Amino acid sequence: MARQKGVIKLEGRVGDLSFYKSGNEYLAREKGGVDGDRIKKDPAYARTRENGAEFGRAGKAGKELRNALNEVLVRSADKRVSNRLASAILKAIQADTTNRRGERNVLDGDLTLLKGFEFNNVASLESVLKLSYTVAFDRAAGGSQLAIEAFNPSKEIPKVEGATHVRFILATAAVDFNNQSYEVDVQEGADVEITALEQNALNVDCAISADSPHPVFIVVGVEYYQEVNGHMYALQTKTYNPMAIVEVSKV
Repeated sequence: MARQKGVIKLEGRVGDLSFYKSGNEYLAREKGGVDGDRIKKDPAYARTRENGAEFGRAGKAGKELRNALNEVLVRSADKRVSNRLASAILKAIQADTTNRRGERNVLDGDLTLLKGFEFNNVASLESVLKLSYTVAFDRAAGGSQLAIEAFNPSKEIPKVEGATHVRFILATAAVDFNNQSYEVDVQEGADVEITALEQNALNVDCAISADSPHPVFIVVGVEYYQEVNGHMYALQTKTYNPMAIVEVSKV
């Protein structure tokens, strides 16, 4: 791998050289590696094909989950969330104890391993939501609830420059990975003033179809706002907004 140092930065392929950008650097590398047809057919690369098949399923499932949660992810997700989520789902696929290697899949894997996944790697949910809260999901009824006990915002909510309030978010998504479809409900709690000395207990409720036959993901997040003349405005930066999967309900 070589670094480009000239004034003109290149991206693309010229002959046997590929030019590309990684982070803030412009790099170059020579074409190489094993021929694609050989990887597809040579028995020596069976493991490579198996790994590739499962990684492909992980990427596809990650995209579907991100699509389902897009309404909340645009408020908090970091730039590398796609890769991080695909890696987490791959681990869930590899936990499949039913199918042969290369044929393991999302539904036969262990999706509960996604519990605790942070969509924002800068601000974790536990670093902001330090309050006593519970999350419940009733598959038979299709209802979910985030219940937060009474608290002192001035002491228990981290301060962010420019923010006057926070809003708690609950998202519930049932994802049909086989048919690339989903059902999602996103609800927000009341605005909580950060400098308040007391905040009563509050609940946030979501509802999806009863008895969903698909895996259900419960996501909790916190979003910072600024009040100006009685109107609430989300902070332009989403760096401080945590969002995480707090529960996964398998069928």
